[in-house]
Amino acid sequence: MNSSRSVAAAVCALAVAMGVAAAATAQSPASAPKKTLALVGGMLLDGYDGVPPVHRAAILIEGDRIVRVGPAAEIAIPPDAEVVDTRGRVMLPGLIDAHVHLNILGHGDYDRWDPWIAKNHLVDRVMEISAKQLLMAGVTSAVDLGSTLNEGLAVRDRIKRGEIPGPRMWMAGPWITRDLGDYSSALESQVLVDTPDEAARAVDRLAKAGVDVIKAYVALGPAHYKAIADAAHRHKLKVHAHVYDEKDVRNAFEAGIDVLTHVGSAGMPVYDPELVRAIAAKGTPVVTTAAHRAFLFPATVEFPERLDDPRLAEDFGPELWKEVRGSLEGFQRLSYFSATDQEMRFARPLMRQWIESNAVMGMGTDSGTPMNFHTEALWREIKAHVDCGMSPQRAIAAATRINARILGDEKDLGTLEPGKLADVIVVGGDPLFDITALSRVEVVVKGGVVVKRPKE
Repeated sequence: MNSSRSVAAAVCALAVAMGVAAAATAQSPASAPKKTLALVGGMLLDGYDGVPPVHRAAILIEGDRIVRVGPAAEIAIPPDAEVVDTRGRVMLPGLIDAHVHLNILGHGDYDRWDPWIAKNHLVDRVMEISAKQLLMAGVTSAVDLGSTLNEGLAVRDRIKRGEIPGPRMWMAGPWITRDLGDYSSALESQVLVDTPDEAARAVDRLAKAGVDVIKAYVALGPAHYKAIADAAHRHKLKVHAHVYDEKDVRNAFEAGIDVLTHVGSAGMPVYDPELVRAIAAKGTPVVTTAAHRAFLFPATVEFPERLDDPRLAEDFGPELWKEVRGSLEGFQRLSYFSATDQEMRFARPLMRQWIESNAVMGMGTDSGTPMNFHTEALWREIKAHVDCGMSPQRAIAAATRINARILGDEKDLGTLEPGKLADVIVVGGDPLFDITALSRVEVVVKGGVVVKRPKE
């Protein structure tokens, strides 16, 4: 077969074949013939930093796996394949967010939100909305670092079974802490401990319940971090630590915590260069979550209309939309943003410190926090890194290949190459030229299934 002719014929056939956006569906039974899908014509970024793009490329998928990647002229498209025309677009791996919260939707006041959704029996509904928003934004895998246990595990499993749309989820359930802070007790999203032994036992209970990762929260000392890390590692689970202050970063790192999260949004001067050097040399991943206050707040001051996005109103429905939008009136005065002026002063030097250290940097957003909507959190976080000096290709790799490594699933996720799970997104524009092209996700393929298409 002439491969060039087959590609041309496939692209022509696409004009008739493409339909409106569709929700995720369950995979076919193992006994059924594997469906073939081809994405043809666009530029391809494979998830590796420093590897040139493949122009006018094709991705051939059988079932849920990628079987061929390369120039379209070199790949024969089977005549029975479903073809997605990506000409004039860019194809890249499905994005991975290493820090999300499915049980929040951008509401401005946790102390009101938690009891309100509990009283109105909306926890499941909120998680479903969050999961779908993430998927439609091109996030095909995500780590939830703090939610109620039963509802979180249930939504993870429902997504896995194909009952609702959403990314592949790694769930932490409730975080482990020695201080409940300002959060309401209406939702059981925290485990309060005192001693290191209690912290270790909390890990054991969460592991037995079926969580995928552990989150260590606040007011923990070196012995607590060590007990949590040791217990989690016995269960073959990774620990993500919520750390801002240099003392906490050092304690968590020296105790063997696997991922240091929030370290780029500390609202303080840069960290001790020797500490940063040690973290970079050991290869402990850092996830800065830099955008969720220091970059998002001024962006909203400059363009408050982003809070009125009709897509949010449509996704939430009238009851949730009224509650969330109402909570953001006068957002400048919300307690959540009370120290954002300090964070804004130090955010760029902190980010540059990590970028220039050559540390292993993943990408996470804290999505769902006030004004930090799941629909746009990840592209804004990636943009913050690029604005602070990270190359666009390295930033994309952080949100794909590096995050797959953080998940411990780099054998299946994070890059576009034969044998990997077929998680692919198509964006309108070249993100190497303008990183905000990642905000224009037109096609999402998860596990070989097209779950989002361009609207006609």
